[in-house]
This record gives sequence, C-alpha cells and structure tokens, in this order.
Amino acid sequence: MADKEQKLFMREFFRKAGKAIYDYGLIESGDKILVGVSGGKDSLALLEVLALRARDKKHDYKVVAAHIAVENVAYEVDEAYVRQFCRQLGVEFVHRTIDAGVRDGSGKPACFVCSWNRRKTLFEIAKEQGCNKLALGHHRDDAVESLLMSMMFNGTVASMPPRLAMFGGAFTLIRPFIYLSNEDTARYAAYRGFRQQKKQCPYERATNRDAVARIIREMEALSPHVRSNLFAAMKNIQEEYLP
Repeated sequence: MADKEQKLFMREFFRKAGKAIYDYGLIESGDKILVGVSGGKDSLALLEVLALRARDKKHDYKVVAAHIAVENVAYEVDEAYVRQFCRQLGVEFVHRTIDAGVRDGSGKPACFVCSWNRRKTLFEIAKEQGCNKLALGHHRDDAVESLLMSMMFNGTVASMPPRLAMFGGAFTLIRPFIYLSNEDTARYAAYRGFRQQKKQCPYERATNRDAVARIIREMEALSPHVRSNLFAAMKNIQEEYLP
C-alpha cells in the first residue's frame, strides 16, 4: 500500500508541475534553461523534474544546473553530492563562488543582499551558457508568503509570478513549482532520499519571511485552506470593491 501511495503522489507531483508549465507557457521548444540549485529540497526536486521531462522527445528543451557558493556566510552544501546528482541526471553543472556582499552596519538585511548577489550571478551564468530562461524552485507557499510580506511591509499587492519577462523580454524567469506546496516538496525529497545541507544558513530563521510563515500557520487555525485561498485571491482581484 505504501509503495502504491508513493507512486500516486509522485505522479501527482509531476502532473502539478506539468500543469503549471502548460498553464503559464513556462517552457517552449528550443529553450535552454538554467536551474538555480541551492542544494535544498526545492531546487533538487525542480532540477530532477525538469531533467526527467527533458528526456521525453516531445519536450524539446535543454537543462543546465548552477550552484552559487557564498564564501563569507556560514552555511555549507555538499557540493560533491550536488555535482554527482547532476551527473546522474545527465545535466551540465556550473559552480561559482562569490562574496555575498553582507556587511555589518550596512542597514540592509543579510538575506536580501546575499539573495540579490546570488541572483545576479545566476543571470551572468545564464548569459555565458546561452540560456534564455532561469528556473527557480519557489512554490505556492513562497508566493503566498511574498504576497503578505509585500502587503504588510511595502503597501503593495505583489508576489512571485510563475513567469516574468526580464531585460526587455530577452530573458525569462520561471517557477514551475508554483502549484506545489512546501509539504509537497518535502515529501518528494523524503521519498527520493535527498541529502540535506551540511550546515544551515545562520540568517534564515531571523527574517520577515520566517515570521510571516508563522503568522500563516496561526491563520490556518481559523481557515484550514488559507494558503490555497490566498494563492487563488491573487488571480481573483475584484477592483470594483477596492478603493
């Protein structure tokens, strides 16, 4: 029974990723996609899903993986494991080490600065590799948290779009896991036996995102479907009832 349950889950996991790709036109014939691989469960799952889909002859695209190591932030990823993971999938692996740019007294959150510089480096690698798209492992819960953060701290209604054209349309950022939840990717990683990072980032539990995630968990006591409802609300804006 457990084996059957696992197979059904894996089938549904791939179906949801495929539906997002279809619904938002995330992947097109001839694409060369750079997948940002942090070493965490979301990015490893995304790389595996896209690489396995690319083996199907009806999906005409290529995948390249990139991992950005940060030399002055105390977290550690098993690079050898990530490299071997890519090798088993038949995916080219690009590794780059950068200075995260985190400085004491700068006034900017460490996570924001580090993320900005890692994203910038991914764009540079994409250009070097001739990739026209960058795929990131953000899922539905990330999008919902971003929505609330934007409303609470910036006074805007904005989140993580599944598809975002950049640089005048010459480059596109895609999020194929937008229909999947954090629970989904955690379960996928457990089934697949993904190895965890050696050392977690010291800043990741001291952010507004982590605080908002706790608020959402509290909201679930009032509405068990709050995550899916908040996600649906982003596509159901009734402007006539807004100021």
